[in-house]
Amino acid sequence: MRGLKVLDLSRVLAGPLCAQMLADHGADVIKVEAPAGDETRRWGPPFVDEEQTTSAYYQGLNRNKANVVLDLRIEAARDVLHDLIAGADVVVENFKAGTMRRWGLDYEERLAAEFPGLVYCRITGYGVDGPLGGEPGYDAVLQAHGGLMSVNGEPDDDPLRVGVPVVDITAAHQAFAGVLLALTEKAASGRGQLVDITLVDAVVSLMHPHSAAYLASGTLPVRTGAAHPTVAPYQVFRTAHGGSLFVAAASDAHFTALADVLGRPELAGDSRFLRNRDRVEHRTELLALLEPLFCARKADELAEALRERGVPASPVNDVASALAAPQVRHRAMVVADGDYRGVGVPIKLSRSGSVPPRAPVAHGADTERVLAARGHDLAALRESGALG
Repeated sequence: MRGLKVLDLSRVLAGPLCAQMLADHGADVIKVEAPAGDETRRWGPPFVDEEQTTSAYYQGLNRNKANVVLDLRIEAARDVLHDLIAGADVVVENFKAGTMRRWGLDYEERLAAEFPGLVYCRITGYGVDGPLGGEPGYDAVLQAHGGLMSVNGEPDDDPLRVGVPVVDITAAHQAFAGVLLALTEKAASGRGQLVDITLVDAVVSLMHPHSAAYLASGTLPVRTGAAHPTVAPYQVFRTAHGGSLFVAAASDAHFTALADVLGRPELAGDSRFLRNRDRVEHRTELLALLEPLFCARKADELAEALRERGVPASPVNDVASALAAPQVRHRAMVVADGDYRGVGVPIKLSRSGSVPPRAPVAHGADTERVLAARGHDLAALRESGALG
């Protein structure tokens, strides 16, 4: 990605994360913020500076980027934005639908013809047309709209929001993939194109296996808590001393090994539990037999014994334990730059690799450098109010 010029016009999560992923792999990313800043700068505590102008939330999505401030309500600022687009290979934006058109910078109406090689990634909640086209999108609302919340939670309790913004994160990864696909196609055709990403598409794409099961059977899925709806045992078990262990006995061989480790090898030969379909059908009876066995063992000890037998299992770690886990550290999934610490780069490339992490810079830190390099009259822009 080195040498690729990316203009990040996005804020909050999906767009900034997509642009950060491009930056992590060497793209030259310029983030443009309004004078008030990306709203996630204020999504704290915790904050990472004494002035409380940069939250940990913002910091986790905006490393390795230059930062420019433009007040796009001012015509002179929009002229500068047009010039920055002219110098970009990729634009990522998630303005409210219609904003770029109102500013005279709509992709379909202007930019596609003016910059035919531009890859333009637009991220919206529901798209720009259709019954909900143009409506704002928020992660939890899309979890509800797309069915995800309906399958998350305990069977007899309320639907639950997934504890991370999984729809936004999925959209970010789809935007990243879409940009790479468009750049690959451009290498053959010489032409850019629109990468159209929506949160509603992202959440619907997440719904496997529930959507596949419903389309095949017409039966609505139900909430099963931490348990898998079609595999058993595949869930959290309480263990000794207040611990918890997740076990994924996804095959008959796994179940045979699990029963042996728990000291009940005869369960694998029980007609109620021979095959996965049998175990799912007799899940209640199976759990009544297994749960006391788990409660008698420590989570760490039992996880190790199961892994030695090839059964996937792990203690349910909190965030601190997860980030300190030896394999996580071995995979360089915690990185640092001075006082900055962040989550590492999950895509490992054997030859080109990723760039060293650079902490997010201050709001507007690169405005003068970037705009002067493009030949803009900084004094005139200040006087116009374009720089905020």
